[in-house]
Amino acid sequence: MEKKLKVALGNDAFLPTIDGVNTVIKYYAEYINKELGEAVVVTPDNPNKKDYMFPFEVYRYKSLFTFGEGYPVGWPFKREFSEDIVNMNFDILHSHCPVATSYFFRRVNRIKRIPTVLTYHTKFEYDIDARVKSLAIRQKAYTMIGKDIKCADEVWVTSKGTADSLKIMGYEGDFVVMPNGCDLPKILTISNEEQRNIICRKHSIPKDVPIFIFVGRLMWYKNIQLILDAMKLLKERGRDFRMLFLGIGPDEKAIRKYTDKINLTDKVILTGMIDDRRELQLYYTAADLLIFPSLFDTNGLVVREAAASATPSVLVQDSCAAEGIVDGETGFICFESPFSYAEKIDMIIDNKDLLARVGQKAQNDIYISWEESIKNAYDRYQIVIDKFNSTEHPPYEW
Repeated sequence: MEKKLKVALGNDAFLPTIDGVNTVIKYYAEYINKELGEAVVVTPDNPNKKDYMFPFEVYRYKSLFTFGEGYPVGWPFKREFSEDIVNMNFDILHSHCPVATSYFFRRVNRIKRIPTVLTYHTKFEYDIDARVKSLAIRQKAYTMIGKDIKCADEVWVTSKGTADSLKIMGYEGDFVVMPNGCDLPKILTISNEEQRNIICRKHSIPKDVPIFIFVGRLMWYKNIQLILDAMKLLKERGRDFRMLFLGIGPDEKAIRKYTDKINLTDKVILTGMIDDRRELQLYYTAADLLIFPSLFDTNGLVVREAAASATPSVLVQDSCAAEGIVDGETGFICFESPFSYAEKIDMIIDNKDLLARVGQKAQNDIYISWEESIKNAYDRYQIVIDKFNSTEHPPYEW
C-alpha cells in the first residue's frame, strides 16, 4: 500500500483572491485530503480571508499589503516561517508560482532539503513586459524567476507550448506535462433549450440569436480586442449575435470604452464575475461557441469547461489552449486575426449539426476531470520523492 503523502501546496495568493491558479490549488487541496493523503495550502496572509470555510488547513505567512484584485505581497523572509514549514513534516513541496512562493520554498530547503515540484502556470513575460519598460530590469526579472524555476527538483507545465515561456526565463531543462482538470460535470442532455432560455431571459437575448462567450479575466493580452474586432466584422456582414464576456479584470473599463467606440454595445454584454459554478455551467450550456483566442493562457481550462457542456471552442492555431484540438472535430482553429475569426464563425454558426457533433466529440475526447488530473499528479509526487531519496544532494543552491 502506497504511503499517504503530506503535501504543501504553495502560491503567491489564495482565495478569496480569485484566479485560475487559485482554483487549481483549491481542487488539489480538497481532493487530496478527501481521497489520497493530506494537503496544506501555503500562501501569504489576506485581510479578507475566510479560511474556516475550507475543509483543509491554510498556513498564511506575513504579507505587506494587497493590490489590484486582492493580490497580497508576501514577505517570506522571517526564518520562523521556514521553520514552521519544516516542522510540519511535509513529504513534498508543490509551488504553483515561481516568485515569492518558490523563493520561500528555497529558504525552507536551506534548513532541510524537501523534494520540491514547481508547476509553471503563467507566461510571466506578458506581465513583466506590460509593467516594466526597461529592458535591463526585465532581463533581471526573468533571471530571478529562472533561478526559482531551476531550484525545483521537477518542473511541471500544463501544456507543451509553455516551454517557450520557460526558455524566455532562462530554463531549458526537462519538464513534465501535467494538464489541469475540470470540476464541471458532463452535461448528458440532448437539448440545452431550458438552460439557454434562462440565459436569454436574464440578458434579454432573442430566442434564435447565436450566443458566444468568453470566460476569463478581462485583460487586453488575452486577445480581447481581436474578439471585439471580429464581432464588428460579423455585425457589418449583417450577423445578429450576442457576445458575452464572463469575468472581471483591470482592463474592463477600457474594454467597455472600446466596445462603445466600435459601435458594438448592442451586441456585447459584460456579465461581471460569475462565482456560482452551476450558473457558470448554464452559460457554457447556453452558448453556441466559446471564443478564446488567448495566447497568454498555458492550458485553457475554459476549453475543457465548455467541453463539459458539449460546447465547442474557437481557438488560435498553435496556442497552448489549442493543444490536442483537431479543427472541425474537437473544436475550431483560426489564425490570430479578426478576419480569420469572423470567417470561421460565419462559416459554421448556421450548421447546428456540425456544432453539436464537434461539441459532443470535445466532451468525449478532451474533457478531463479533476479526480483524474490530481490522481496523476499525486502518483507523480511519489516518483519525484523516490528519485530524490535515491540521489545525493549537494549543498542547496542559493
